[in-house]
Amino acid sequence: MVEHPNIIAIGASAGGIQALRTVAATLPAGLPASLLIVQHLAPTSPGALPEILDRAGPLAAVFAQDAEALEPSKIYIAPPDRHLLVDEDSRLRLSRGPKENLARPAIDPLFRSAALVFGPRLIGVVLTGYLDDGTAGLQAVKLCGGAAIVQDPKEAVAPAMPLSALENVDVDFCLPLPEIGPQLARMIAAPAPPHVNSAPEDLATEVAIAAGDAPPVEKVMQVGEPSGFACPDCHGVLLRMPGGKPSRFRCHAGHAFTERTLLMRLAENTENSLWSAVRSLQEEAMLKRHLASQVRRDRANGGELLKDAEEAIAAADRIRLIQENFMRREPPRE
Repeated sequence: MVEHPNIIAIGASAGGIQALRTVAATLPAGLPASLLIVQHLAPTSPGALPEILDRAGPLAAVFAQDAEALEPSKIYIAPPDRHLLVDEDSRLRLSRGPKENLARPAIDPLFRSAALVFGPRLIGVVLTGYLDDGTAGLQAVKLCGGAAIVQDPKEAVAPAMPLSALENVDVDFCLPLPEIGPQLARMIAAPAPPHVNSAPEDLATEVAIAAGDAPPVEKVMQVGEPSGFACPDCHGVLLRMPGGKPSRFRCHAGHAFTERTLLMRLAENTENSLWSAVRSLQEEAMLKRHLASQVRRDRANGGELLKDAEEAIAAADRIRLIQENFMRREPPRE
């Protein structure tokens, strides 16, 4: 545990920019805390979020820089395609470590790393978003003695992330957006509870993976039990992580999923595989027709090639029918 001014870690996804603007606008000037924010961003995002939050409230907002020291009354935002973490000497760290819950930056790695370093000095906040990134990280915050706040899902643009946190974490406050900033200020003003070092070693291993530090494979394989599933991103064995809900999986290369994000990735890969099979059969038919046109003048071989080409087209049509039925089914829920 590092003695340091209070830390607030906030995670948001769909609808998060407006939600973050509301929270930033309600924070007091001179708040004696550093704010760390992960908003799910596309790798090609134009990077306007710091300017948006800088104008929204009294605290300065910037994209985090690697190895930067934290300052109070300042908002640090994870840049596109980088995990935002806190290292042991309480400096910021940016990483292109494995994606978690289909995202980089992801919320859970920030929450875990900050929980390890700051313990009860940390407040974790989950705002609007699809799926369930932030829930496992918020569990780590509570495990290390920190506090948890969740946006009221009834007013969230995308209620899934707040709902998942409420269902699976002992949340301290569930509040509408305009009340979150004032509540944070009150909590920062109160003394923190004593630190109890109860974080399991596996938590530090997961933080190291997100940081790209590549712990030994043998150590990574000890954080869970083989699940029988393959990682949809690298095809390594997925380990089922211990603990409560939501169920989580991680491969030894580092990719991590909850059940819901794993289901979405598998569905996406199934669709891609079906399209790939259709394309391959169509190309096979095209090539056989081309060869048939070359040899038909000389011998009966051309007829056999044409027959093979038609069979390939028929197979492609059967797979396309499977693909169409796949697309008509109910998609995985966000």
